[in-house]
Amino acid sequence: MKHKILALALFASTATLVAFYPAQKSVGAITQPRVIVNSVPAMSHERPKIEVVFVIDTTGSMSGLIEAAKEKIWSIANTMASSNDAPEIKIGLVAFRDRGDAYVTQMTDLSSDLDSMYATLLDFQANGGGDGPESVNKALYDAVNRISWSQDSGTYKTIFLIGDAPPHMDYQDEVQYPATLQVAQQKGIIINTIQCGDNEWTMNPWQKIASLGAGDYFQLDQAGSAIAINTPFDQSIAELSSRLDSTRLYYGNKQVKADKRHKERATEKLNREATAASLARRASFNLSKSGEANLMGENELIEDIASGRVELKDIVIADLPTTIQSMAPMERVALIEERAEERQALKKQIIALTEKRKAYLKDEVEKLGSSKESLDHKIYSAVRKQAREKGVRYESDDIAY
Repeated sequence: MKHKILALALFASTATLVAFYPAQKSVGAITQPRVIVNSVPAMSHERPKIEVVFVIDTTGSMSGLIEAAKEKIWSIANTMASSNDAPEIKIGLVAFRDRGDAYVTQMTDLSSDLDSMYATLLDFQANGGGDGPESVNKALYDAVNRISWSQDSGTYKTIFLIGDAPPHMDYQDEVQYPATLQVAQQKGIIINTIQCGDNEWTMNPWQKIASLGAGDYFQLDQAGSAIAINTPFDQSIAELSSRLDSTRLYYGNKQVKADKRHKERATEKLNREATAASLARRASFNLSKSGEANLMGENELIEDIASGRVELKDIVIADLPTTIQSMAPMERVALIEERAEERQALKKQIIALTEKRKAYLKDEVEKLGSSKESLDHKIYSAVRKQAREKGVRYESDDIAY
């Protein structure tokens, strides 16, 4: 008897299930599916793109803000994903300190693999500094010139410079920020600044950087004023999300598999080290249309077969996931079918709990009162306004918690 793969593509941001109806073309023992969304064939269309790089001072005085960023980065991603346009989202990081510290800058390039970005963020620890100005010029230079920004003029590209100390303007061998901001303007990159604390020596250059960078200047308290609310559903969502991660099967040549193993290690790390609340926020993002690239990424076997992008018979044995290479063809089909059904069940459970979590958060936020002075609200207010010019529209000014 021929097996049909009962796979489920990722949920759209509306949580609508995607059903598969068999086409006439068979792939060995598999009937190749055709994707139908809401009983209408799926149509491809160009989605808007968002690229955000956070340039973060990681010296000793920034410990509160760094911990807030670890908790809220998935909320920020969720809020950016809330547009009906379901933008493609890439995030990068530049950590900076000063000469004489453990490092001057450390970079994580732009990527839709937010798990790997977050695994790097988890390693950020505040240390060093304490002597006034920091290497802001070097950090901005690296963010503008060493990050792999899109060449597409239609992409919304922005930097958020976050810190509490002014730039060293006495390092004569560094490109200073006015020159760097001219390059940013040529590349279509908007520079926003977020000042932590009330150091008067920081305020003027931060405001000037934002003005020259065509961006916005914000001021927060030293810890970022982040509102991070835990819910009774976080732990269960985190556990289900971890099980969903384990359904992935990556295929490809040695380099592709090495890259995917890096992603898997990053996911394992965040599932091990991140808080349950943060993992619940990640799960919500992953089940949005914008989160598809992070949840699965490219070369995920079950998704690619289900969508018709590849046929199992066309993949050479050496490129298959190592765990299924020795299986008989029918065993591979059965395993893929089993993983697809498991994935469908897990997504349903996560969505149900996520809805309960949202209702709980709504009540808690009403009790606390929404803070428009928080790190994530400031970031979203800038994104909401600036991204509109690139076709990304947000109907609500509410942020995800």
